This record gives sequence, C-alpha cells and structure tokens, in this order.
Amino acid sequence: MKNNEKMIDEGISRRDLLLGAGAAAAVLASGMVHGEEHTHEGHMMHLHENHAPKYTDLLDDVNNCVDKGQRCISHCFVAFREGDVSLADCASKAQEMLAICKGFSYLVTSNSVYLKDYAKICRAVCSDCEAECNKHSDKHQECKNCEEACARVVKAIDAMLA
Repeated sequence: MKNNEKMIDEGISRRDLLLGAGAAAAVLASGMVHGEEHTHEGHMMHLHENHAPKYTDLLDDVNNCVDKGQRCISHCFVAFREGDVSLADCASKAQEMLAICKGFSYLVTSNSVYLKDYAKICRAVCSDCEAECNKHSDKHQECKNCEEACARVVKAIDAMLA
C-alpha cells in the first residue's frame, strides 16, 4: 500500500474517507440549494425563503435614511467647527432619527412582532427630522438628501400600516 493511502484505525483509507465526506456534503447541500424543507437537529422543518424580510422596500428606505442622516450630521459637524451653529437643531433631529432608524432596520430585517408598533415611533421621528432638514435644504444638499430620505420612510411606513 502507498504511503499516502495508509490505513486509518478502522481500516478505511484516507482517500475513501475524503471521498465519503465529499459525497455526504454534496447530498446535504443538494437539499438546501433551492430552499427545500430540511430539519435542523431539534427544530421544526422550515423554508429558508421565509427568513427574508417581508418589507424589503421599507428596509431599503430605512437604510438609505440612515446613510443620508449620517452624512447630514457629518455636514453639521463641519459647520460647527467653522463656527456656524445654525444647524444644531438639524443635527439633533438627525441624531434622534439615526437612533430610531437603526433599531427599526433590525426589526424590519427580522420581521419582528413589534414592527408595526415601532413603525409609529419611527414615522414620528422621521417626520420631525424631515421638517427640520427642510429648513436648511435650500442651502445644504446633505440636509435636502436627509429630508427626502425621511419623507420616503414616512411614505413607506404609511403604506405598511395601511
């Protein structure tokens, strides 16, 4: 017998062991590729497509709002460093919006049972941020982008709650 095919304790060659492991992995993977039902030890059978967020457009809008809010706050900080504090209320509202939208994003992603209750809070905070950013949107593109992103979240929440 060759050196690379030394017998293992049970009399199976390394080659046979690797071939068997590869075949077992292929059989296990074949049932999961297309989202077919399968079991996990101790759990009920389920479909993987049920794991996806139910409100994907809302999730996209909320995540976009977080991005635009972060950019708005960064812009406000630059203004603060330059001695302009006129954006202080804008930064404050955007900060609140970020805190709520980040949490809301997690709830939307996981199809939380608290989604509709939390959506009402998120809607109110985004509406407030939208109104504050509107005061500056003619002078500051970042405020305009944040305002528009908040408006999309409000609209998407209204559609979800309808």
